[in-house]
Amino acid sequence: MISVIGATGSVGTQARDVVRLHRGRFRIEGLAGGANLRELAAQAVELGARAVGLAVPPQADTTAEAMAAVRSALAEEARRQGLPDLVEDIELGEDAAARIAARPADAVLNAVTGAAGLDATLAALTVGTDVALANKESLIVGGQVVLDAAAATGARLLPVDSEHSAIWQALRAGRRAEVAKLVITASGGPFRGFSRAQLEAVTPEQALAHPTWDMGRVITTNSASLVNKGLEVIEAHLLFGVPMEDIEVVVHPQSQVHSMVQFTDGSTLAQVSPPDMRLPIAYALGAVHPDRAAGGEHADRRDSAAGRDDTAGPERIASGAAANDWTRAAQWTFEPVDHEAFPALGLAIEAGREGGTHPAVFNAANEVLVDAFHDRRIAFTGIADGIAAALEAHRPEQARLTRDAVLAADAWARDFAAAWVDAQVSATEQTSATGQPAAPAGSAPA
Repeated sequence: MISVIGATGSVGTQARDVVRLHRGRFRIEGLAGGANLRELAAQAVELGARAVGLAVPPQADTTAEAMAAVRSALAEEARRQGLPDLVEDIELGEDAAARIAARPADAVLNAVTGAAGLDATLAALTVGTDVALANKESLIVGGQVVLDAAAATGARLLPVDSEHSAIWQALRAGRRAEVAKLVITASGGPFRGFSRAQLEAVTPEQALAHPTWDMGRVITTNSASLVNKGLEVIEAHLLFGVPMEDIEVVVHPQSQVHSMVQFTDGSTLAQVSPPDMRLPIAYALGAVHPDRAAGGEHADRRDSAAGRDDTAGPERIASGAAANDWTRAAQWTFEPVDHEAFPALGLAIEAGREGGTHPAVFNAANEVLVDAFHDRRIAFTGIADGIAAALEAHRPEQARLTRDAVLAADAWARDFAAAWVDAQVSATEQTSATGQPAAPAGSAPA
Protein backbone atom coordinates (compact mmCIF):
# COMPACT_ATOMS: atom_id res chain seq x y z
CA MET A 1 0.00 0.00 0.00
CA ILE A 2 1.59 3.27 -1.09
CA SER A 3 0.80 6.97 -1.28
CA VAL A 4 2.19 9.38 -3.87
CA ILE A 5 2.88 13.02 -3.02
CA GLY A 6 3.35 15.23 -6.06
CA ALA A 7 1.27 12.74 -8.04
CA THR A 8 0.39 15.13 -10.87
CA GLY A 9 3.97 16.15 -11.69
CA SER A 10 6.53 14.51 -13.96
CA VAL A 11 7.80 11.90 -11.48
CA GLY A 12 4.32 11.34 -10.06
CA THR A 13 2.80 10.50 -13.43
CA GLN A 14 5.69 8.17 -14.21
CA ALA A 15 5.10 6.47 -10.86
CA ARG A 16 1.51 5.94 -12.01
CA ASP A 17 2.89 4.21 -15.11
CA VAL A 18 4.95 1.83 -12.97
CA VAL A 19 2.03 1.07 -10.64
CA ARG A 20 -0.10 0.20 -13.67
CA LEU A 21 2.29 -2.68 -14.36
CA HIS A 22 1.82 -4.09 -10.84
CA ARG A 23 -1.86 -3.80 -9.98
CA GLY A 24 -1.72 -6.96 -7.90
CA ARG A 25 1.30 -5.77 -5.91
CA PHE A 26 0.49 -2.16 -5.05
CA ARG A 27 -2.66 -0.56 -3.71
CA ILE A 28 -2.86 3.23 -3.65
CA GLU A 29 -3.81 4.69 -0.30
CA GLY A 30 -3.47 8.40 -1.08
CA LEU A 31 -2.56 10.83 -3.83
CA ALA A 32 -1.63 14.49 -3.37
CA GLY A 33 -1.07 17.14 -6.01
CA GLY A 34 -0.71 20.87 -6.43
CA ALA A 35 -3.52 22.47 -8.42
CA ASN A 36 -4.18 19.99 -11.25
CA LEU A 37 -7.53 18.60 -10.11
CA ARG A 38 -8.31 16.90 -13.41
CA GLU A 39 -5.12 14.79 -13.41
CA LEU A 40 -5.47 14.02 -9.70
CA ALA A 41 -9.07 12.86 -10.13
CA ALA A 42 -8.14 10.73 -13.15
CA GLN A 43 -5.38 8.97 -11.19
CA ALA A 44 -7.53 8.54 -8.09
CA VAL A 45 -10.30 6.80 -9.99
CA GLU A 46 -8.00 4.68 -12.15
CA LEU A 47 -5.83 3.51 -9.24
CA GLY A 48 -8.58 3.26 -6.62
CA ALA A 49 -7.12 5.77 -4.17
CA ARG A 50 -8.78 6.10 -0.75
CA ALA A 51 -7.75 9.71 -0.19
CA VAL A 52 -6.69 12.72 -2.26
CA GLY A 53 -5.16 16.07 -1.40
CA LEU A 54 -4.74 19.37 -3.24
CA ALA A 55 -2.35 22.07 -2.07
CA VAL A 56 -4.22 24.64 -4.17
CA PRO A 57 -7.95 23.94 -3.86
CA PRO A 58 -10.48 24.81 -6.57
CA GLN A 59 -11.59 28.42 -6.40
CA ALA A 60 -14.68 28.63 -4.23
CA ASP A 61 -16.24 30.87 -1.61
CA THR A 62 -16.20 28.19 1.09
CA THR A 63 -14.33 25.01 1.93
CA ALA A 64 -17.54 23.06 1.45
CA GLU A 65 -17.86 24.37 -2.10
CA ALA A 66 -14.23 23.47 -2.83
CA MET A 67 -14.85 19.96 -1.50
CA ALA A 68 -17.92 19.71 -3.69
CA ALA A 69 -15.85 20.69 -6.73
CA VAL A 70 -13.37 17.89 -6.00
CA ARG A 71 -16.24 15.42 -5.54
CA SER A 72 -17.72 16.54 -8.83
CA ALA A 73 -14.40 16.02 -10.63
CA LEU A 74 -14.08 12.54 -9.14
CA ALA A 75 -17.63 11.63 -10.16
CA GLU A 76 -17.02 12.87 -13.70
CA GLU A 77 -13.85 10.77 -13.96
CA ALA A 78 -15.64 7.72 -12.57
CA ARG A 79 -18.29 8.05 -15.28
CA ARG A 80 -15.67 8.58 -17.99
CA GLN A 81 -13.58 5.58 -16.95
CA GLY A 82 -16.47 3.34 -16.01
CA LEU A 83 -14.91 2.71 -12.61
CA PRO A 84 -16.07 3.38 -9.04
CA ASP A 85 -14.92 6.43 -7.09
CA LEU A 86 -13.36 4.94 -3.94
CA VAL A 87 -12.11 8.21 -2.43
CA GLU A 88 -13.23 8.50 1.18
CA ASP A 89 -11.22 11.51 2.36
CA ILE A 90 -10.27 14.82 0.72
CA GLU A 91 -7.55 17.09 2.09
CA LEU A 92 -7.24 20.70 0.94
CA GLY A 93 -4.66 23.39 1.63
CA GLU A 94 -0.92 23.80 1.97
CA ASP A 95 -0.61 20.94 4.47
CA ALA A 96 -2.70 18.51 2.39
CA ALA A 97 0.39 16.62 1.24
CA ALA A 98 1.63 16.11 4.79
CA ARG A 99 -1.77 14.83 5.89
CA ILE A 100 -1.85 12.34 3.01
CA ALA A 101 1.73 11.29 3.82
CA ALA A 102 0.78 10.60 7.44
CA ARG A 103 -1.90 8.06 6.48
CA PRO A 104 -1.12 4.37 7.13
CA ALA A 105 0.89 2.97 4.22
CA ASP A 106 3.90 0.79 3.51
CA ALA A 107 5.65 3.63 1.69
CA VAL A 108 5.18 7.21 0.53
CA LEU A 109 6.70 8.31 -2.78
CA ASN A 110 7.51 11.99 -2.30
CA ALA A 111 7.78 13.62 -5.74
CA VAL A 112 7.06 17.22 -4.71
CA THR A 113 9.45 19.79 -6.17
CA GLY A 114 11.37 21.99 -3.74
CA ALA A 115 11.48 22.54 0.00
CA ALA A 116 7.68 22.26 0.14
CA GLY A 117 8.18 18.50 0.39
CA LEU A 118 9.87 18.66 3.81
CA ASP A 119 6.75 18.37 5.95
CA ALA A 120 5.43 15.44 3.89
CA THR A 121 8.72 13.58 4.33
CA LEU A 122 8.71 14.24 8.09
CA ALA A 123 5.04 13.29 8.40
CA ALA A 124 5.65 9.89 6.82
CA LEU A 125 8.87 9.14 8.70
CA THR A 126 7.35 10.17 12.03
CA VAL A 127 4.68 7.47 11.76
CA GLY A 128 7.22 4.89 10.62
CA THR A 129 6.41 4.90 6.91
CA ASP A 130 9.23 4.39 4.42
CA VAL A 131 9.81 7.32 2.05
CA ALA A 132 10.77 6.77 -1.59
CA LEU A 133 12.50 10.10 -2.03
CA ALA A 134 12.30 11.91 -5.35
CA ASN A 135 12.05 15.20 -3.44
CA LYS A 136 15.76 15.60 -2.74
CA GLU A 137 15.23 19.07 -1.31
CA SER A 138 13.45 17.81 1.81
CA LEU A 139 16.52 15.77 2.81
CA ILE A 140 18.97 18.47 1.75
CA VAL A 141 17.32 21.29 3.69
CA GLY A 142 16.16 19.08 6.56
CA GLY A 143 19.48 17.29 6.91
CA GLN A 144 19.89 15.71 10.32
CA VAL A 145 16.28 16.51 11.23
CA VAL A 146 15.12 14.11 8.51
CA LEU A 147 17.75 11.48 9.35
CA ASP A 148 16.79 11.61 13.03
CA ALA A 149 13.10 11.23 12.19
CA ALA A 150 13.88 8.10 10.17
CA ALA A 151 16.11 6.67 12.88
CA ALA A 152 13.50 7.27 15.59
CA THR A 153 10.93 5.01 13.92
CA GLY A 154 13.10 2.71 11.80
CA ALA A 155 11.58 4.08 8.59
CA ARG A 156 13.75 3.96 5.49
CA LEU A 157 14.77 6.57 2.94
CA LEU A 158 14.67 4.93 -0.51
CA PRO A 159 16.47 6.94 -3.25
CA VAL A 160 14.48 7.74 -6.39
CA ASP A 161 16.76 10.28 -8.08
CA SER A 162 18.44 8.44 -10.96
CA GLU A 163 21.93 9.30 -9.67
CA HIS A 164 21.31 8.08 -6.15
CA SER A 165 19.46 5.01 -7.34
CA ALA A 166 22.54 4.24 -9.46
CA ILE A 167 24.82 4.59 -6.43
CA TRP A 168 22.45 2.48 -4.33
CA GLN A 169 22.57 -0.27 -6.94
CA ALA A 170 26.35 -0.11 -7.36
CA LEU A 171 26.87 -0.26 -3.60
CA ARG A 172 25.44 -3.77 -3.63
CA ALA A 173 28.83 -4.91 -4.99
CA GLY A 174 30.72 -4.25 -1.77
CA ARG A 175 30.71 -3.14 1.84
CA ARG A 176 30.72 0.49 2.91
CA ALA A 177 34.28 0.20 4.20
CA GLU A 178 35.36 -0.75 0.68
CA VAL A 179 34.02 2.46 -0.91
CA ALA A 180 36.70 4.91 -2.01
CA LYS A 181 34.50 7.53 -3.65
CA LEU A 182 31.16 8.21 -5.31
CA VAL A 183 31.09 9.67 -8.81
CA ILE A 184 27.91 11.52 -9.77
CA THR A 185 27.38 12.11 -13.47
CA ALA A 186 25.92 15.27 -15.02
CA SER A 187 24.64 15.59 -18.56
CA GLY A 188 25.97 19.14 -18.69
CA GLY A 189 22.50 20.33 -19.70
CA PRO A 190 21.80 22.53 -22.71
CA PHE A 191 24.70 24.89 -21.96
CA ARG A 192 27.58 22.41 -21.82
CA GLY A 193 30.67 24.12 -23.22
CA PHE A 194 29.30 27.65 -22.77
CA SER A 195 31.52 30.32 -21.20
CA ARG A 196 30.21 32.62 -18.47
CA ALA A 197 30.00 35.45 -21.02
CA GLN A 198 27.81 33.29 -23.27
CA LEU A 199 25.64 32.25 -20.33
CA GLU A 200 24.79 35.88 -19.57
CA ALA A 201 22.71 36.03 -22.76
CA VAL A 202 20.85 32.68 -22.68
CA THR A 203 17.05 32.63 -22.49
CA PRO A 204 14.56 30.67 -20.38
CA GLU A 205 13.49 28.78 -23.48
CA GLN A 206 17.06 27.63 -24.06
CA ALA A 207 17.42 26.60 -20.41
CA LEU A 208 14.37 24.33 -20.70
CA ALA A 209 15.67 22.55 -23.81
CA HIS A 210 17.37 19.70 -21.95
CA PRO A 211 19.15 17.33 -24.34
CA THR A 212 18.28 14.04 -22.61
CA TRP A 213 15.77 14.36 -19.75
CA ASP A 214 12.12 15.46 -19.70
CA MET A 215 11.54 17.25 -16.39
CA GLY A 216 9.67 20.17 -14.84
CA ARG A 217 10.72 23.82 -15.07
CA VAL A 218 12.65 24.14 -11.81
CA ILE A 219 14.51 20.83 -12.12
CA THR A 220 15.36 21.46 -15.78
CA THR A 221 16.72 24.91 -14.97
CA ASN A 222 18.67 23.49 -12.04
CA SER A 223 20.18 20.97 -14.42
CA ALA A 224 21.23 23.76 -16.78
CA SER A 225 22.92 25.71 -13.95
CA LEU A 226 24.36 22.58 -12.25
CA VAL A 227 22.49 23.56 -9.09
CA ASN A 228 20.94 20.11 -9.34
CA LYS A 229 24.34 18.42 -9.19
CA GLY A 230 25.27 20.42 -6.11
CA LEU A 231 22.07 19.35 -4.39
CA GLU A 232 22.77 15.75 -5.39
CA VAL A 233 26.24 15.83 -3.82
CA ILE A 234 24.67 16.91 -0.51
CA GLU A 235 21.96 14.27 -0.84
CA ALA A 236 24.50 11.51 -1.55
CA HIS A 237 26.50 12.56 1.51
CA LEU A 238 23.41 12.33 3.71
CA LEU A 239 21.95 9.16 2.20
CA PHE A 240 25.08 7.05 2.09
CA GLY A 241 27.26 8.56 4.81
CA VAL A 242 30.15 9.24 2.43
CA PRO A 243 32.24 12.35 3.25
CA MET A 244 31.70 15.33 0.95
CA GLU A 245 35.35 15.24 -0.13
CA ASP A 246 34.87 11.68 -1.43
CA ILE A 247 32.07 12.63 -3.82
CA GLU A 248 32.95 13.86 -7.32
CA VAL A 249 30.91 15.19 -10.23
CA VAL A 250 31.82 14.45 -13.85
CA VAL A 251 30.07 15.56 -17.04
CA HIS A 252 28.69 12.69 -19.14
CA PRO A 253 26.59 14.17 -21.98
CA GLN A 254 25.00 10.90 -23.12
CA SER A 255 23.22 10.31 -19.76
CA GLN A 256 23.67 6.56 -19.95
CA VAL A 257 25.92 6.11 -16.92
CA HIS A 258 23.83 7.51 -14.08
CA SER A 259 26.53 7.40 -11.39
CA MET A 260 29.43 5.24 -10.25
CA VAL A 261 31.05 3.86 -7.13
CA GLN A 262 34.81 3.50 -6.98
CA PHE A 263 36.06 0.89 -4.54
CA THR A 264 39.31 0.69 -2.60
CA ASP A 265 40.75 -1.99 -4.90
CA GLY A 266 40.57 0.37 -7.89
CA SER A 267 37.38 -1.11 -9.36
CA THR A 268 34.58 1.22 -10.47
CA LEU A 269 31.01 -0.02 -10.82
CA ALA A 270 28.45 1.96 -12.80
CA GLN A 271 24.71 1.65 -13.29
CA VAL A 272 23.83 2.03 -16.96
CA SER A 273 20.48 2.50 -18.69
CA PRO A 274 18.76 4.90 -21.08
CA PRO A 275 17.48 8.02 -19.28
CA ASP A 276 14.04 7.03 -17.97
CA MET A 277 12.79 7.86 -14.47
CA ARG A 278 10.53 4.81 -14.42
CA LEU A 279 13.56 2.62 -13.73
CA PRO A 280 14.67 4.27 -10.44
CA ILE A 281 11.02 4.60 -9.41
CA ALA A 282 10.49 0.86 -9.92
CA TYR A 283 13.74 0.05 -8.12
CA ALA A 284 12.64 1.99 -5.05
CA LEU A 285 9.14 0.50 -5.11
CA GLY A 286 10.73 -2.95 -5.40
CA ALA A 287 11.92 -2.43 -1.83
CA VAL A 288 8.33 -2.04 -0.61
CA HIS A 289 6.93 -5.31 0.72
CA PRO A 290 3.31 -5.14 1.86
CA ASP A 291 3.96 -7.69 4.61
CA ARG A 292 7.11 -6.09 6.00
CA ALA A 293 5.37 -4.18 8.75
CA ALA A 294 3.18 -7.17 9.57
CA GLY A 295 6.14 -9.49 10.12
CA GLY A 296 5.82 -11.49 6.92
CA GLU A 297 8.52 -13.31 5.00
CA HIS A 298 10.28 -10.08 4.07
CA ALA A 299 10.13 -8.53 7.51
CA ASP A 300 13.76 -9.14 8.44
CA ARG A 301 15.35 -8.38 5.08
CA ARG A 302 17.64 -5.34 5.17
CA ASP A 303 17.07 -5.07 1.46
CA SER A 304 16.83 -1.43 0.65
CA ALA A 305 17.89 0.85 3.46
CA ALA A 306 20.09 3.50 1.91
CA GLY A 307 23.16 3.94 4.03
CA ARG A 308 23.04 0.50 5.67
CA ASP A 309 25.83 -2.04 5.27
CA ASP A 310 24.02 -4.62 3.14
CA THR A 311 24.30 -6.07 -0.36
CA ALA A 312 20.92 -7.76 -0.77
CA GLY A 313 19.10 -4.87 -2.42
CA PRO A 314 15.42 -4.60 -3.31
CA GLU A 315 13.54 -6.90 -5.64
CA ARG A 316 13.80 -5.82 -9.27
CA ILE A 317 10.36 -5.34 -10.77
CA ALA A 318 9.26 -4.35 -14.27
CA SER A 319 9.54 -0.61 -14.90
CA GLY A 320 8.40 -0.29 -18.51
CA ALA A 321 11.73 1.36 -19.34
CA ALA A 322 13.73 0.19 -22.36
CA ALA A 323 17.13 -1.44 -21.87
CA ASN A 324 20.30 -0.49 -23.74
CA ASP A 325 20.70 -2.02 -27.20
CA TRP A 326 24.28 -3.32 -27.08
CA THR A 327 24.21 -4.32 -30.75
CA ARG A 328 24.25 -0.66 -31.83
CA ALA A 329 27.42 1.41 -31.98
CA ALA A 330 27.64 4.11 -29.31
CA GLN A 331 30.21 6.43 -27.83
CA TRP A 332 30.24 7.65 -24.24
CA THR A 333 32.37 10.55 -23.09
CA PHE A 334 33.33 12.04 -19.73
CA GLU A 335 34.76 15.46 -19.00
CA PRO A 336 35.44 17.70 -15.99
CA VAL A 337 33.04 20.38 -14.80
CA ASP A 338 33.81 23.97 -15.79
CA HIS A 339 33.49 25.55 -12.34
CA GLU A 340 34.17 29.06 -13.63
CA ALA A 341 31.15 28.96 -15.94
CA PHE A 342 29.01 26.98 -13.48
CA PRO A 343 29.88 28.19 -9.96
CA ALA A 344 26.61 26.96 -8.42
CA LEU A 345 28.03 23.45 -8.03
CA GLY A 346 30.89 24.67 -5.86
CA LEU A 347 28.54 26.90 -3.87
CA ALA A 348 26.31 23.90 -3.09
CA ILE A 349 29.27 21.78 -2.02
CA GLU A 350 30.46 24.56 0.29
CA ALA A 351 26.94 24.91 1.74
CA GLY A 352 26.90 21.15 2.35
CA ARG A 353 30.24 21.32 4.15
CA GLU A 354 29.01 24.19 6.32
CA GLY A 355 25.90 22.19 7.12
CA GLY A 356 23.22 23.49 9.47
CA THR A 357 20.84 25.82 7.69
CA HIS A 358 23.23 26.69 4.84
CA PRO A 359 21.77 24.08 2.46
CA ALA A 360 18.28 25.44 3.18
CA VAL A 361 19.46 28.95 2.29
CA PHE A 362 21.09 27.68 -0.91
CA ASN A 363 17.93 25.86 -1.99
CA ALA A 364 15.43 28.59 -1.09
CA ALA A 365 17.42 31.37 -2.72
CA ASN A 366 17.78 29.26 -5.85
CA GLU A 367 14.02 28.69 -6.13
CA VAL A 368 13.36 32.44 -5.99
CA LEU A 369 16.16 33.19 -8.46
CA VAL A 370 14.99 30.55 -10.93
CA ASP A 371 11.55 32.19 -10.98
CA ALA A 372 13.18 35.60 -11.49
CA PHE A 373 15.18 34.25 -14.43
CA HIS A 374 12.07 32.81 -16.05
CA ASP A 375 10.29 36.12 -15.45
CA ARG A 376 13.23 37.72 -17.34
CA ARG A 377 14.17 39.89 -14.38
CA ILE A 378 17.74 38.57 -14.05
CA ALA A 379 20.24 36.89 -16.34
CA PHE A 380 20.93 33.17 -16.11
CA THR A 381 24.24 33.95 -14.39
CA GLY A 382 22.30 35.89 -11.78
CA ILE A 383 21.07 32.61 -10.32
CA ALA A 384 24.52 31.65 -9.04
CA ASP A 385 25.39 35.26 -8.17
CA GLY A 386 22.28 35.62 -6.03
CA ILE A 387 22.90 32.29 -4.28
CA ALA A 388 26.46 33.40 -3.48
CA ALA A 389 25.17 36.67 -2.02
CA ALA A 390 22.61 34.85 0.14
CA LEU A 391 25.16 32.37 1.49
CA GLU A 392 27.61 35.17 2.27
CA ALA A 393 24.96 37.14 4.15
CA HIS A 394 23.52 34.19 6.06
CA ARG A 395 24.16 34.11 9.80
CA PRO A 396 22.66 31.01 11.46
CA GLU A 397 20.76 31.92 14.61
CA GLN A 398 21.23 28.62 16.45
CA ALA A 399 23.67 25.75 16.38
CA ARG A 400 21.13 22.92 16.69
CA LEU A 401 19.20 22.12 13.54
CA THR A 402 15.44 21.91 13.99
CA ARG A 403 12.47 22.01 11.66
CA ASP A 404 11.66 25.54 12.82
CA ALA A 405 15.26 26.66 12.20
CA VAL A 406 15.14 25.18 8.70
CA LEU A 407 11.85 26.92 7.89
CA ALA A 408 13.10 30.23 9.33
CA ALA A 409 16.25 30.03 7.19
CA ASP A 410 14.16 29.14 4.17
CA ALA A 411 11.92 32.17 4.69
CA TRP A 412 14.90 34.48 5.28
CA ALA A 413 16.64 33.27 2.11
CA ARG A 414 13.52 33.81 0.02
CA ASP A 415 13.17 37.36 1.30
CA PHE A 416 16.87 38.03 0.76
CA ALA A 417 16.82 36.65 -2.79
CA ALA A 418 13.70 38.63 -3.68
CA ALA A 419 15.31 41.83 -2.40
CA TRP A 420 18.53 40.99 -4.25
CA VAL A 421 16.58 40.56 -7.50
CA ASP A 422 14.81 43.89 -6.96
CA ALA A 423 18.18 45.56 -6.46
CA GLN A 424 19.53 44.07 -9.69
CA VAL A 425 16.46 45.18 -11.62
CA SER A 426 16.69 48.70 -10.21
CA ALA A 427 20.38 48.89 -11.10
CA THR A 428 19.67 47.72 -14.64
CA GLU A 429 16.85 50.26 -15.06
CA GLN A 430 19.07 53.08 -13.78
CA THR A 431 21.82 52.11 -16.20
CA SER A 432 19.33 52.04 -19.08
CA ALA A 433 17.92 55.43 -18.14
CA THR A 434 21.20 57.27 -17.62
CA GLY A 435 23.61 55.32 -19.74
CA GLN A 436 25.91 55.18 -16.72
CA PRO A 437 26.51 52.20 -14.44
CA ALA A 438 24.46 52.38 -11.28
CA ALA A 439 26.10 52.78 -7.90
CA PRO A 440 26.62 49.46 -6.15
CA ALA A 441 23.35 48.31 -4.66
CA GLY A 442 23.22 47.98 -0.90
CA SER A 443 22.95 44.53 0.59
CA ALA A 444 19.50 43.11 0.99
CA PRO A 445 18.13 43.00 4.51
CA ALA A 446 19.13 40.03 6.63
